[in-house]
Amino acid sequence: MPKGQQIFSNLKSSGDLVLSIQDVDVSDPKPNEVIVEVQAAPINPSDMWPMFSASDLSQAKLSEDGLTLTAPVQKSWVPRFKSRVDQELPVGNEGAGVVVAAGDSPEAQSLMGKTVAILSGSAFAKYSKVPLHMVLPHNEGVTAKQAAASFVNPLTALGMVETMRMEGHTALVHTAAASNLGQMLNKICLADGVDLVNIVRKQEQVDILKDLGAKYIVNSSAETYHVDLYKAILATGATLAFDATGGGTLASDILTAMEAVGSKDAVGLNTYGSLHMKQVYLYGGLDMSPTTLNRAYGMTWGIGGWLLMNFIGKAGPEKTMQLRQRVADEITTTFASHFTNDISLTDVLKPEVITEYNAKRTGEKYCVIPS
Repeated sequence: MPKGQQIFSNLKSSGDLVLSIQDVDVSDPKPNEVIVEVQAAPINPSDMWPMFSASDLSQAKLSEDGLTLTAPVQKSWVPRFKSRVDQELPVGNEGAGVVVAAGDSPEAQSLMGKTVAILSGSAFAKYSKVPLHMVLPHNEGVTAKQAAASFVNPLTALGMVETMRMEGHTALVHTAAASNLGQMLNKICLADGVDLVNIVRKQEQVDILKDLGAKYIVNSSAETYHVDLYKAILATGATLAFDATGGGTLASDILTAMEAVGSKDAVGLNTYGSLHMKQVYLYGGLDMSPTTLNRAYGMTWGIGGWLLMNFIGKAGPEKTMQLRQRVADEITTTFASHFTNDISLTDVLKPEVITEYNAKRTGEKYCVIPS
């Protein structure tokens, strides 16, 4: 079986976070497994936490051979991560490449030599062994780089729209809306006839979404932000939001605007507010400050967390397969990802490169090329 390099993250009980490149022997695949030679793997925001945890990257040091990065973690934080302390954890949620070995089941054998996307948790590697249910075969002519981001952003965007339908809402609000995921969500909503309110914080992000054909865009840095948000929610009737920031007052602002729309025609004393359910799901942590709730939205509301894997469990196998097939069919259009830069496994550990991809700037996405 093949041997290749792979990146691991280890939070030491001593208080150091160690990110290292190691040589790994890949064992034989089981009947329903395949081994993929990874040719492209995106760095997603969801990769950052397992990679770096709560380490102080400003004090990170790279070894002379370039294969080990060490960064300090405040010792009082280490007990909070006891489930991962002193463990070598693989990193890289997703990627794509060519199947170079397969188990003896007919389904696995049918993938030999094909370009596939994988959801593995170990994609920052030369080779990754994955079970078939974590493999997405792509159509003829699709490259590994085109297929690299087939799971996290596409299925999250589709999952948001499906969650809207499952929970009886008819329109959506999305924050950090000019992101790679946000652009995909706009394309889905435009194609499916779903009204979408986009919240961004810069004029250049407004321009990005206008170019895609987005109809409702709210700039949170504008003086008219609260009025604009109210008007957009009034026009769409949105009662469900997905917030990528997590911290600050943004979720509360959205609920307040939803309540103002929902209760605008109320007559007399309205102690408990609008009876329309208003829901905000936090699915990211771009803002690590506390989530602040200024409760001006009655009693029919909710704030909770939303995870892709939990959604997949609720949606069930049949619906999930439909969504995966849509991703495969539209990977070069609706779900196309554009990468700012290609980097190697050793580049991933360089402090100056980490500064760039860890900034999580809108419109910037880095791709790891392990081969």
